[in-house]
Order: sequence, then structure tokens, then C-alpha cells
Amino acid sequence: MTNKDANSGAEQVSDRIFTVPNLISFIRLCLVPIFLVLLFNGYDVMATFLYALAAGTDWIDGQIARRTNAVSKLGQLLDPAVDRILMISGVCGLFLVGRLPLWIILVVLVRDLLLLVGGACLLKRFRVRVPVIYPGKVATTLLFVGFAGLLLNWPLIGGLGIVDAAWLPGFNAAACSWGIWFVYAGLVLALATTVYYVVVAVRKVRALKDASSESVG
Repeated sequence: MTNKDANSGAEQVSDRIFTVPNLISFIRLCLVPIFLVLLFNGYDVMATFLYALAAGTDWIDGQIARRTNAVSKLGQLLDPAVDRILMISGVCGLFLVGRLPLWIILVVLVRDLLLLVGGACLLKRFRVRVPVIYPGKVATTLLFVGFAGLLLNWPLIGGLGIVDAAWLPGFNAAACSWGIWFVYAGLVLALATTVYYVVVAVRKVRALKDASSESVG
């Protein structure tokens, strides 16, 4: 058996629904409303713990799925969907308690919407899938760590004081959580990977159209 055959066998996708990774994803999803209730009632430490637990177990279910050949079609949809729900609930919750400015929420939501709708359109119309790259996963991790820091809201550190703008926490003089710097780093990397995904998608679609026109000609 060649390495290629071994890899293709290891990445076999099943139609199973009741798998351990899918169960973990479902539990992660159930933690979201509990996290929001705790946050809105001032239980910052408990809310941070649940959010970190829900975000951190994303890596665990992925490892279990690959190591036990439990990768499923449902899991391929459920896992990224739960990640996006966690991301959206995190930014919206932090905005509602006054720890994140509106523009950061808009950037995160617009990016996620672009990837979700764009990916679905590519798959449905052209049967093209753009694989997630490692920097994209790093960006998500940075954002999750930053959100956890903002949820904990301790310790607070003094701002740089280089601007006088309330919508730029950390760069103004007001004290804020250390988590904001992880959020900024995650946003920069997330936007960079989004540009990469768009470029790759455009190239794949062009290649398909060129191949189609050549076959017709």
C-alpha cells in the first residue's frame, strides 16, 4: 500500500451520526446558552471557564475523529458550525456587557458570514471546497483566547495612551483586559487568511471554467 492510499484510507468520511466527536460537538453547543446566562448575571469566572471549555474541546474532538477514523459528514458540518456559534456568542456577549467595541463584532460577523455563504455557494455551484489552512486555525485560537481574557476581565492593564478613541481599547489610556491584544492579533491573521481563501477560491473557479471551455472547444 502506498502512502497516498494510506492517507486516503485514514481520511475516510462516514455517514454515522452517533460518534464520540459529534457528541462532544453537541455538548459544546449546549454550553453556549449556559455561558451567556452566567455572563449576563455577572459570573465572570464561571462564564470564562465554560467558554474556554467549549472552545478548547474543539481540538479534542478533531483529534478523536482522526485517530479513531470517526470522521463523519455530520461532524464536518457540525464542528465548524459550533465554532462559529461560539465565536458569535462570544463577541455579542462581550459587546452587550461593554467589553468589546462594535467594529470588532462587525468584522468578525462579516468575515464569518462571507466564509459561510461563500463556501456554501462554491460547493453547491462549482463543487469546490477551499480547505482550512493552519494560520486560519491559529487566528481562531487567538480570538478565543482573547475573548476568554475579556470575559475574565482580570487583570486589567493600562492602555498605551497613543490615541484618544474609546473604540480602540488598549491603544487609548483606559485600563482594559490583556485579552484585547489577542483579539487584535487574531483579527489581523483572520483577515489575512480570508484574503487567501478568496484568492484560492477564485483560482479554482477559473481553472474549472478554463477546463470546461477547453473540453467544449
